[in-house]
Amino acid sequence: MGKKKALVIGSGFAGLSTAINLAYKGFDVTILEKNSTIGGRARQFSESGFTFDMGPSWYWMPDVFESFFNRFGKSVSDYYNLIRLDPSYQVIYNKGETLSIPSGMRDLESMFESLETGAGLQLRAFLKQAAYKYKVGINKLVYKPGRSLTEFASLKLLIDVVRMDVFQSMSKHIRKFFKHPKLIQLMEFPVLFLGALPENTPALYSLMNYADMSLGTWYPKGGMFKIVGAMESLAKELGVEILTNQEVVKINHSNGRVHSVNTKQVEITADVLVAGADYHHVETQLLDSSTRNYSAKYWDKRAMAPSSLLYYLGVNKKLDKLLHHNLFFDTDFAPHARDIYTTPRWPDKPLFYASATSRTDETVAPQGCENLFLLIPVAPGLDDNEEIRDKYFDMILERLEGFTEENIGDHIVYKRSFAHKDFVKDYNSFKGNAYGLANTLKQTAILKPSLKSKKLKNMYYTGQLTVPGPGVPPSLISGIVVANEVEKDMA
Repeated sequence: MGKKKALVIGSGFAGLSTAINLAYKGFDVTILEKNSTIGGRARQFSESGFTFDMGPSWYWMPDVFESFFNRFGKSVSDYYNLIRLDPSYQVIYNKGETLSIPSGMRDLESMFESLETGAGLQLRAFLKQAAYKYKVGINKLVYKPGRSLTEFASLKLLIDVVRMDVFQSMSKHIRKFFKHPKLIQLMEFPVLFLGALPENTPALYSLMNYADMSLGTWYPKGGMFKIVGAMESLAKELGVEILTNQEVVKINHSNGRVHSVNTKQVEITADVLVAGADYHHVETQLLDSSTRNYSAKYWDKRAMAPSSLLYYLGVNKKLDKLLHHNLFFDTDFAPHARDIYTTPRWPDKPLFYASATSRTDETVAPQGCENLFLLIPVAPGLDDNEEIRDKYFDMILERLEGFTEENIGDHIVYKRSFAHKDFVKDYNSFKGNAYGLANTLKQTAILKPSLKSKKLKNMYYTGQLTVPGPGVPPSLISGIVVANEVEKDMA
């Protein structure tokens, strides 16, 4: 009979993970990537001697990466060198006041205690609970395909779910332990990666605090794209064919099954199809209305994670006050949050994030220079133009210069911006979102868009708009989960 042929649309983390896992299970796998380079939002580019990761910049949950490669008899160290950052990152407050987050637990507890009496022991108790949630959540819940309530029917798992505060908000959970506003803000920060306000995010996700503070913040030397390169090497070793500049424009089907796809150049047949491209785009642009899982009304009601306004800067001087990761919490978050989540609009005074990978890695910038990645989280679906981009660049550059006490503007030798229209152009991103679907209670597990087509027996979805959700580790897991479902269904 020969191997069954699987097509995977998209070469982001989820697409690569799916392809690797399917190939390992004996499928003949081809990845179709619309862009000229692989990696999806985690692509990388070089210009004027600077090397920039285009998207993800935080390496958390190192155990998930190690576990992924271990499945195939490999280790992370076979592909790239990890550096643990210490301090993990720094928070910049008003008037240049800073808080550096140490990697050692004893130092971290001391820092908490210095801000609030008793907070050191409270942190220990908080992280003990969070460790349990991480163990169950990452090892059990996120590997559930979310196709049926029966997946959660065992008494043990139901007890675990109750213990993990699924029905309590992160905001309330954190305030049970801490009172100091800086500590609350620090503990709420990681859930912003999940795309919703702490009051709308289940307290289950305190597991992110465990990932942050207990497991640490790491960096693969050479940049986050090293993970993409590692996965590409593994995929090719397993026989996966990766075709770039092959944008899929139509999915062909008959008798309830996909039989081929059309790219702009060719038609390619398949026994199974996994879409790692934007779920909404695949449904509305590549399928006809009779084979879609969800209506336009359904998609319009989804709570999306934010988009991002990004700047990639090459600076021909050193900026010694910056660390690898820098969170500028030097203005009130409440109005910015409102402008993202409640009444979507461009913010008046945004918080922002600055990454200076050259503080850790001399290979990403010329000698004596800095590589800067600046990010402002913004609402999806906004009108985006160069005038807006210039306005916000000037705004955050002024604050960056104020903190560093350096003239940066006159030393910028390379600059590029990236926002909504680029996310749409490069990734067909729904409403120009950067992270996917927000991890709210109403969009958790079986309440997310299904990883399996309801109309086409051999079509599946992977990535940030289905289970388990946004982020690099969840994307790796998404590929594992969908490959398992394909194998089970086709047995």
